[in-house]
Amino acid sequence: MNERQRKTVLSLLFLTINCSCLLAQEAVLPTPWTKSALAANVPLPEYPRPQLQRSDWMCLNGKWDYQGGKEVAGALDPVNPIAFKSGAEQILVPYCPESVLSGIRRTQEINMWYRRRFIIPAGWKNKQVIIHFEAVAHHATLFVNGHKAGAHAGSYDAFSFDITQYLINGENTLVVAARDLNDGRVPSGKSGPRGDYTYCSGIWQTVWLEPVNKNHIENIRLLPDLANSRLRILVTSPGPGKVNANAFDGDKVVSGAESSSGTYFYLPIKTPKPWSPDDPFLYDLTIRLQDANGSVTDEVKSYFGMRDIKLGRVNGVTRPLINGKFILQLGLLDQGYWPDGILTAPTEEALKFDLQFTKNAGYNLIRKHMKTEPQRFYYWADKLGLLVWQDMPAIWYQDEDTARTRTEYRKELKELIDGHYNAPSIITWVPFNENWGAFDVKNITDWVKQYDPSRLVNGNSGFNNNPPYQKAYGDPGNGDYVDTHIYVGPVGASVPEERRAASLGEFGGVGLFVRDHMWPIENNAYDYEPTKARLTDRYVFLLDQVEQLMRYKGLSVAIYTQTTDVEHEINGVLTYDRVIEKMEMERVRAVNEAVIKASYNLMP
Repeated sequence: MNERQRKTVLSLLFLTINCSCLLAQEAVLPTPWTKSALAANVPLPEYPRPQLQRSDWMCLNGKWDYQGGKEVAGALDPVNPIAFKSGAEQILVPYCPESVLSGIRRTQEINMWYRRRFIIPAGWKNKQVIIHFEAVAHHATLFVNGHKAGAHAGSYDAFSFDITQYLINGENTLVVAARDLNDGRVPSGKSGPRGDYTYCSGIWQTVWLEPVNKNHIENIRLLPDLANSRLRILVTSPGPGKVNANAFDGDKVVSGAESSSGTYFYLPIKTPKPWSPDDPFLYDLTIRLQDANGSVTDEVKSYFGMRDIKLGRVNGVTRPLINGKFILQLGLLDQGYWPDGILTAPTEEALKFDLQFTKNAGYNLIRKHMKTEPQRFYYWADKLGLLVWQDMPAIWYQDEDTARTRTEYRKELKELIDGHYNAPSIITWVPFNENWGAFDVKNITDWVKQYDPSRLVNGNSGFNNNPPYQKAYGDPGNGDYVDTHIYVGPVGASVPEERRAASLGEFGGVGLFVRDHMWPIENNAYDYEPTKARLTDRYVFLLDQVEQLMRYKGLSVAIYTQTTDVEHEINGVLTYDRVIEKMEMERVRAVNEAVIKASYNLMP
């Protein structure tokens, strides 16, 4: 072999190795953000907690060492971390291993082990160091420098550990064990054996560190009281402390109040500016924690919106009132799936894109279906003025091992509400959908209403639908909505009752094939149109019918299926890759705005 031949062989070998490494990163259906997400050293670098924000923090997103699969050591509450082999695979956190963005793209890993090294900044000396996980599916165990630092169960809620005692000078090592059977026996939404789409396992939202003093603000709870022109606040901390809160309208301080941690208090807001879809005004909020000597031990920034949501009567019809006024809630079923990131948006721009598109299209509502989103999603909903219905992700085997499955569901439902309690955009909780995993619906609906009386509750959205493998629970008869799903609809939607408003929790679902922009699987929808113009005509006709139901049958909510295509489903307003608008959006916007405007005229 001469030198030229040797170089050719080496070049081919190098190309083969690189192609095999990149194979997992060849997106089946790339989005406009796939390339930038794959190229990022630190993907999704934005501060992850907008309503409790500090200036000093460290994002741990990026390349982690990874071992996963059924043959790897069990990752369910392990006693010790595994030893990582030299040359271990790397995964791009926070994307799940099923996704192309992760660099792994394998399904049913079940056991997932992650390793990351880091150095604590010198400026964090004498601070407590907290590690935050915004979401890990489903069981997670953390080791720091070989020591077990904590464990957590739940796929959709954030959790944190104080790791100060385990840290050393110089390089520190984190190991995370994640275990997810995807067996439908814990809340998992569509990520399970009776779901419709690709699973999402392991770390799937941001991981980050922050330094705090020993006595610091652990959590805040904000409740607007528009009727009494005040904001109810609770600040919690490890130890006692004095709390000082100030509200801002731009740079102007509009109110201040003092109290103690662990005690509810009120911040008066004189002549409050209400938050609404038409005018989503947000006040800035600064909260300080002081010790007995008056020294500030912590300061966080937040925001709030002054709005209320309750049922009332409009011309004798029971309707949901936002700030005392009826506004037709017209929205999209939003499943939050991505062809490149699965449950994780590839970038912040992508995360905002779906909300901005929805707003620009003239809708005022998103129903977040069978999943939760990062806190920044709700921040953008708050900023843009989009109402949110938040689903609780379903369990699928609620009648098996009930002491475990039902207890886990109730625990995670409470954590979901606690985690998103402060978002003014969220106006309705949806514990169950179409009888999926439904049990004790009436009591759970009552519990949610008692736990958070500031919002409305839709106990079993689409109770008229039911999977064939179980008996339907049906209409619980309580809560704030009587809610049906009609495909294609909307004729046949619910009618209001004395104590419940009428909601059409899902309708539409009309599909359009768009070649080269569909997931490579047999695609389907509830009905079809052949062209963009025909689909638009059909949509306008459906909205004209919605207006008739609103005016003359008491309908108050209509949610169209859906924001985007999702894998086999091709009934989105956008293609799954977010590249093609499947309808003529100016016409869509015009009819949406006209129907919502017509609801304003119903007020006496």
